Amino acid sequence: MPHPPSPNAPSDIASLFRELAPRLESLYSASRAAEWDLPPKQFAAAVERSVRRRFADCQLTRWMLEEYVETLHIEDLVLASACMGGSDSAWEYFVGEYRGYLRAAAGAITKGSHSGADAQELADSLFAELFGLVDGKHGEASLLRYFHGRSSLKTWLRTVLAQRHVDHLRQSRRWESLEQDGGEEKPLFTTPPTTPPPDPHRELYLQRFILVLTICLEALDAEDRKRLELYYARENTLAEIGRLLGEHESSVSRNLERTRRELRSKMEEILRNGGPSGEPVRRFPPMDDAAIALCFEYASEDAPIDFRQIFPEKPSGRTEIRRKESS
Repeated sequence: MPHPPSPNAPSDIASLFRELAPRLESLYSASRAAEWDLPPKQFAAAVERSVRRRFADCQLTRWMLEEYVETLHIEDLVLASACMGGSDSAWEYFVGEYRGYLRAAAGAITKGSHSGADAQELADSLFAELFGLVDGKHGEASLLRYFHGRSSLKTWLRTVLAQRHVDHLRQSRRWESLEQDGGEEKPLFTTPPTTPPPDPHRELYLQRFILVLTICLEALDAEDRKRLELYYARENTLAEIGRLLGEHESSVSRNLERTRRELRSKMEEILRNGGPSGEPVRRFPPMDDAAIALCFEYASEDAPIDFRQIFPEKPSGRTEIRRKESS
């Protein structure tokens, strides 16, 4: 029996991207793509790769595409794409901006000085993977191909550093105590596993994400909360929300973007501090930047947020807007 066509068939995504072309052109102009010699087609391809990665198993709509693109760290995605494309100016900027940061992060991860041998080895080995040198050329083998702009480049790099450190420790422990009596060796592991084991903290991180999101939503200004409710839970368009709240469509967009930034910043602060202060019942161990990045990554991948539960249905949703328009 033939399988039904995928909801993310290339033709569907292609048509959605054609509708989004004006916004992509605006984002391209506002980024440093031209400075780093990244052509518009490669810029659009980088955004499309990110979209395909995020919505591989979802029915993609125009609303979902617009919302996702607006949350991307576009300038970081452009830099990564330009580096993969071999832009000398992009690599020069990347090295100047991130080498010191990576060594400092490696020092924190290895619990030593950023100038220590372990930290420098960890940071510099990651640089080699980022360059992805193959036959004297960099690009397709670069680790940057796994960066999709869903977090900042610094957050992503620190997360990768932390994972590389954990992988190194695991690999070292595999070969501990291999020597048996008489000096004979017994290969406990003949080959490494082909796929990494699931993160045992994933479910816990998702629970903390939902808890902190709920806390932050409860503390929002009433009007900011209303915009989020109409946009995410009721799926109203920006124009519909503007007519209901007496705002221009562009103002609704700017206010939503501001609220998203403030929400993320506040959530990161609470996760870093181990929960809301003054509420011992909802406290948990403080999280570092790498763990916080995983919280947002897992939430984005698993899409566990049901905004219709966070914002229960009320007469003020889509129905009310359309009633006002028809009156």
